[in-house]
Amino acid sequence: MLGRGFAAAAALACALFATSPALSQQTLQAVRARGQLVCGIGTGVAGFGLPDSRGVWQGMDVDLCRGLAVAIFNDASKVRFAPLSSSTRFTALGAGEVDVLFRTSTQTMLRDVSLGLRHVTTYFFDGHGFIVRTGTVQKVSEMRGATICLVQGTTNEQVTADYFRSINTPFSPVLFERTDQATAALQAGRCDSFGTDASQLAGVRSTMANPADWTILPERFSKEPYGAYIRRDDQQWFDVVRWYTTALIEAEEQGLTQQNVEEQRRTSPSPNTRRLLGVTPELGEALKLDRAWAYNVVRAVGNYGEIYDRSFGPETSIGLPRGPNRLWTDGGLIYALPMR
Repeated sequence: MLGRGFAAAAALACALFATSPALSQQTLQAVRARGQLVCGIGTGVAGFGLPDSRGVWQGMDVDLCRGLAVAIFNDASKVRFAPLSSSTRFTALGAGEVDVLFRTSTQTMLRDVSLGLRHVTTYFFDGHGFIVRTGTVQKVSEMRGATICLVQGTTNEQVTADYFRSINTPFSPVLFERTDQATAALQAGRCDSFGTDASQLAGVRSTMANPADWTILPERFSKEPYGAYIRRDDQQWFDVVRWYTTALIEAEEQGLTQQNVEEQRRTSPSPNTRRLLGVTPELGEALKLDRAWAYNVVRAVGNYGEIYDRSFGPETSIGLPRGPNRLWTDGGLIYALPMR
């Protein structure tokens, strides 16, 4: 039963994609003609995307959307955020309601080959975990017969079912449309645990009234590589989103920050830096963007590490260590393909 929601969403997304082939073509031109990027994000998870006290969206996925708007328009305000639930995100993208998803979306084989969509490049590595009330259990295998909150339309449904089946242990899933609904049910005692990706659990715990009352168990049960999703068969848009994301990582690898990028553009003798920042025009010309597109992006939103720290770093309420999201030179998995 847990697989039916995904199968239905996949079938609907494919049907919409098949009936609207023009939607997958010329996205960059359509965005420019509209004068605005429409970016699919989550309905609200601290660290990835959540309105602040002024109602302004903040978080990594939100900053990735703003940065893409800068790459295209040199204006971070030229983006409209479209909050989408896990069960509707791919359908909305396939139907052309959004131009791109930056929405904690894991790349899987079946998503990659059956939805008429395309995972662009990974920008965040995560794994499935469980949160419980502090002091109740030490290991997930101890949760025999537990009631577990899950968000419908996520990989977490299947991961949870697969794990408990593998240890021949019963559990009772309770499905919700949104993370905030699952969180409220957990705090109200309707569920013994909430299962989702560990970074999202950290974000959820940071918004609870008493975070110390809740423990994220240390075990991880899946690989969850997040990446932007776009519609298939638009190679130009794929190139723009892919190399935009890569440029943020490349900027961190080169030590380019919001504070120093202007000076580095003026003075750096490095051919790699001069190419990236548009002193020489070839990268912008190849993507049909302004030659200074990557410079504009770093100046507006920072490099990958700055975005991460602003969203999850030690000065935030989440305080999530980078772990696998460190640069490869620091033992992590984040790696920029050569931009030359």
